[in-house]
Amino acid sequence: MTTYSGKELEGATFERASLRGATVRFSDLTGVKIRESDVGGLDIDSHDLFFGSLVVNGVDVVPLVDAELNRRFPGRELQKAQTPEGLREAWVAVQEAWATLVSATPREQWDVQVDGEWSLAQTLRHLVLATDAWLGRGVLRVPQPWHPVGQIFTGAAEMGFDVSVFREPVDHEEVLAVRAERQQQVTEFLTTATPALLAEERDNPWDDDGTGDWHPTVGDCVRVILEEEWAHLRYVTRDLATLTPPAGS
Repeated sequence: MTTYSGKELEGATFERASLRGATVRFSDLTGVKIRESDVGGLDIDSHDLFFGSLVVNGVDVVPLVDAELNRRFPGRELQKAQTPEGLREAWVAVQEAWATLVSATPREQWDVQVDGEWSLAQTLRHLVLATDAWLGRGVLRVPQPWHPVGQIFTGAAEMGFDVSVFREPVDHEEVLAVRAERQQQVTEFLTTATPALLAEERDNPWDDDGTGDWHPTVGDCVRVILEEEWAHLRYVTRDLATLTPPAGS
């Protein structure tokens, strides 16, 4: 199949064209308009969905999707908490949800990738990286907080990030041990966090020279960790569901 990349399709019009079964990854679809088209089975999964709008037949469905995800994942609604008490409650909720998923997933499924997405083991490693970035480097200002088993995101090398610091884990037990260490770090930080501390400004941990426009507060950094935790829990739940045969099959 043909692969298009870059900006060669910006402003293009597709008329009476078939995109049936096409896959779009890591692409900018901002402002795309679809009219009088068959969208049966259209599957959209976007981490950035909640930072904008998605209009279907004149209705912005983003608030509806947000509410439904909160229903499916109790505790997710706490990820925007603004107080130390609220953030502590939010952290407990998402860790309980992860503990349930991890304990219920057979080890033989931990390394299975669905449609090229990260496996459960890789996702746990990525959450190690997220904690290192937003708590270690962002909040605590540790220059090099990276644990070697962290799972780096796609495109990091192209951004100039030194990916040589990472390696594959020895086994699942190492992943679980490092993950538990990072979870405990967040727990301990939130135990003593105060409103004044949460309001302090920090640099974006992915902005190496500190010249970016966004300088998050400590509270913002914690909320990013919570967003990462819930988003990746949903991804893994989605993918693992495809490995479980429907009841009665």
